[in-house]
Amino acid sequence: MTEHGAEHPQYDPDLTEGIDALKLAFRHHPMGVAVITAETDEGPVGLTASSVSSVGIDPPAISFSVTRATGSAGGILGADSYLVHLVDARHTEIARSFAVSGAERFTAAQGWSRLTTGEPYLPGTRVALRCRTLHSLGVGSSVIVVAEVVGAVFGETGPAMSYLDREFHALGGPLA
Repeated sequence: MTEHGAEHPQYDPDLTEGIDALKLAFRHHPMGVAVITAETDEGPVGLTASSVSSVGIDPPAISFSVTRATGSAGGILGADSYLVHLVDARHTEIARSFAVSGAERFTAAQGWSRLTTGEPYLPGTRVALRCRTLHSLGVGSSVIVVAEVVGAVFGETGPAMSYLDREFHALGGPLA
């Protein structure tokens, strides 16, 4: 019988700590891209998110995070329901505009419409998940949201897109 850890050599790496460690680690970790939209008393709001993830099927739920509870994020957090558009490479310019505070959003040229339930909807996206918040948790200046998926509108499928190293990238086919 060997002592715990004896079969594995010790390794003492140079550790990067805190915010720098997190930024560097996820800067090179590809993530899917979503545009989240809601209708508020002040009008439509939206943002680009790369933190959307499936949580479970009973209830059907996803999660995402926003960096602060003001502006578009605050509008989405305060809405009764919102749409999480899982976008692809055809929507790169819209994802870029919704990622920048003050950029043009919901223009006629971008092709927005509304669902009968009132949320701003981008036709032609792969899928728009209609959601409502089940839980939210503040973590520093960020908020993690767990949302129930109450419905979905499916559209065309285009080339997948990811966010990697602070850029949007179209993805190729499967690996051999």
